[in-house]
Order: sequence, then structure tokens, then C-alpha cells
Amino acid sequence: MINYRENLKKMEPYVPGRPIESVKKEYNLTEAVKLASNENPLGCSPDVAGAVMKTFGEAQLYPDGNCTALREAVSKRYNISPNRLVFGAGTDDVIAMLGKILIDSGDECITGAVTFSQYAAAVDSMGGTTIYAPMKNHGYDLDGIIGKINDKTKMIFIANPNNPTGTMHTAARQAAFMAEVPGYVTVVFDEAYQEFADNSDYPDTWQTLKQYKNAVLLKTFSKIYGLASFRVGFGAMDEEMAEQIEKIRCPFNVSVQGQAAAEAALADVDFVRGSFEKNRENLLYTTGALEEMGLFVIPSQANFVMADVKRDSLEIFEALMKRGYIIRAGAAFGMDTFIRVTIGTRKQMEGFIQALKCVLA
Repeated sequence: MINYRENLKKMEPYVPGRPIESVKKEYNLTEAVKLASNENPLGCSPDVAGAVMKTFGEAQLYPDGNCTALREAVSKRYNISPNRLVFGAGTDDVIAMLGKILIDSGDECITGAVTFSQYAAAVDSMGGTTIYAPMKNHGYDLDGIIGKINDKTKMIFIANPNNPTGTMHTAARQAAFMAEVPGYVTVVFDEAYQEFADNSDYPDTWQTLKQYKNAVLLKTFSKIYGLASFRVGFGAMDEEMAEQIEKIRCPFNVSVQGQAAAEAALADVDFVRGSFEKNRENLLYTTGALEEMGLFVIPSQANFVMADVKRDSLEIFEALMKRGYIIRAGAAFGMDTFIRVTIGTRKQMEGFIQALKCVLA
């Protein structure tokens, strides 16, 4: 009999959004719209295809383990030393690496009660304990997190905007929060959806990094850049911490194609701007349409929105799939009557609204 690590007993596998082809086959549909995984409905920069195609002539070679060209591009874009950057196969990879270098058995990590599940996975897999601070108005209660810090606390994860609720905290609140966090606690700010935010009070976490050695910033190419399938993300942190991660980072963890795609996508600022503008336009439409139906909608600064349908979210999830719309049931996050919907194109959102009206009728 194989004996697995004891801490695995409390863990559950990550459950992704349903694939389009799987839903089409199950419900005998000719078309299905995926609004479940917060992907960019506009795709990615047209420059990506050419950049990726150039790499296939060297498919037999391992990737550049240092991500040299991409590292230089990110360093210049954000005015940060290249030695403070760590690249991963998505930010999931960087999150897991942070757990490996910071968490020992008995250590604690604090995060919000409703947030991205991979924070807990990184901590629990290393024998640590994840402490959940209750949410406040569907967002992080930073004061509540401060109140849970003790001598066992090693790390804090904060998503801004938060997934799945789309809420954000302000620059002033972040500054006040960091001033109260002890220097021995690493604070990880996950800004996967920052590029979609249009609130003028959004924090400049790059400045936070300059002020605090215990601050980490996570960024991804999966969301507004539209490169989810390439799996590229990075963390910006103190140089010493980056050195520690390099000790345990899997070699060649970012593919040749992923590096080329990310570098091309980063350079296309017009595509990013267009994606932001279309998302805000369709987010406002969707929020308005949901509210006209009498539903409570959590104000979102991301490319998704959560609404209280006042019904079992799993039933709504199934009913919408039968009509060709794949969303996320709030039950996955402990929000049993809420649904989370990725913002797609205007046509997709109009179709979703009509399907939801039929389901709720």
C-alpha cells in the first residue's frame, strides 16, 4: 500500500471551466460559447502568430531557461531589474514556487474567504495551513487580514481585482495595509486582472515593490493578452527571493513558443488598449442588463461579473449549458446563488442575457 502525504487529504483538484467541445457533444449543440474561464474573447495580438511560427525551426531545442529576451522586455516595460523577475508556466507556477520556498509544516498563510483556490493549494501542499479572512462587501477585508497575523504567518495572498468577485482595493488602502504588515510576512499581490481595471484609485504596486522587500507582484499573459494556452506568467519580487526560487524552479518551465508569444504580445499596446475598451463597454452592458432583470450584481473591475440569480447556481449552470452558454456556478466558491460570467463580445453577451432570461422565467 502506498502512503501519500498526510496533508493531501484535505486538498481537492482544481476544477476548470467546461471545454467547448465537451459541452457541444454532451448536449448535441452545433455552437457553444465559453464564458467560464475569463479568457479574452478577442483572442491575442495578430503579431503573436508570426512570432510563434518563427520558433518551429528550432523545435528540437530546449527553451531558453532564463527567458532572456522576454525578461529584458518585461524589465524595460516596467522599469525593474531583470534579476527581480521569476517566470513560470502561468502565475499558477509562480504561486506554487512561492509556497515551496516559504512554507514549512505548521506555517500559516492568510487570504480571503472567497478567492483563487491555487493560493491554498500552494500552502496546503507544503504542509502549511491556509487561514481565511471573511470578505467585506464581497472584497478583501484588509483590516480583517491584519487581525489574523501571528508569529506563524509566513505569507498573505491578495488578488486585486479579486477572482471571482471582481472587487478591488484602493492605493490608499494598500499603503495603509503594508505599513501594518510585519516585515517577516511576504505579501503577494496577484494582479492577473489589473489591465481591465478603470478605477483611478487602483494601486501602483510597482511602487510598493520599491518600498517593501516583503512585497511580491504577480502578472500573467493569460488574460488581457489572450495567451492562456501558452502558459506564461511572472512574479516581481526582491532579488534575494528570486534567487531562492531559482533553486527550485523546474528548468525550461516556459516553452519557446510561450516566450515568443509573450514578447510579441507585450509589445502590442494597441491590442491591449482595444481589449480594455471593449471589455469595459460590454461589462457595462452586461451589468446593466442583469440589473434590469432585478438581479444584484457585484461591481466588477475585471473581465467577468458575478450576479445573484437567487436560485441554485448549479441548476442555472446546467440549464445555460443546454442552451450553449458555459459559465461558472458560484457554488464552486461557496456562493451558492451566484453565477460568474466572463465578459465576451457584445453578441455573446446579448445571447447570454436572452438565455438567462429564459432560464429564470
